[in-house]
Amino acid sequence: MKVTNHQGLAKRLVEKLRALGIRDQQVLDVLARTPRHEFMPESLAHQAYENTALPIGNGQTISQPYMVAKMTSLILEQTHGRVLEIGTGSGYQTAILAQLVSHVYSVERISQLQYHAQRRMKRLDLHNISMRHGDGWQGWVSKAPFDGIIVTAAASHVPDALLAQLSPDQGRLVIPVGAQQQELLVIERRGDEFLKRSEGAVRFVPLVQGDLA
Repeated sequence: MKVTNHQGLAKRLVEKLRALGIRDQQVLDVLARTPRHEFMPESLAHQAYENTALPIGNGQTISQPYMVAKMTSLILEQTHGRVLEIGTGSGYQTAILAQLVSHVYSVERISQLQYHAQRRMKRLDLHNISMRHGDGWQGWVSKAPFDGIIVTAAASHVPDALLAQLSPDQGRLVIPVGAQQQELLVIERRGDEFLKRSEGAVRFVPLVQGDLA
């Protein structure tokens, strides 16, 4: 199904996000101009500008726009520099970040999802993105340290490898943690010290560890 008037639909979505408490105008502007319908199966494109997560295949989802906006805003509170994304998925969160930070490094364990995400980035003319097929629990050691790390699936616990790859100078990790009950954590690194706070309950697909697909 073709999506018509997507700019109008995106503008309406942004107003909903503003009403839900998203205040960062840069983030709202980027969401308004990014064609979310291009990041999902055509059969679901008519739902692209609803504030809901949607399936993209391989047991994965494209995140709820509110959560994309919130997690992006949390990263931008601290940095507009080099950001590692764990879980490329459709590439929607990747594309939002790429328009707001200097460079995005994105790791995806499912090769088919990574392939399609790379094609979308080229179509959108976004070139400050590096992608890797790998285990997100391990991060991307050779590109570390990162000013920010954003994780788009729920880990059973905070991976030590990601903490180690944060910049010692106030690097920030935004990550959903938990199984049946999940919470969104913001962890800031200050030298060898890590400061943690919760941003409330969330619901994400699990962050799978180990064998690649």
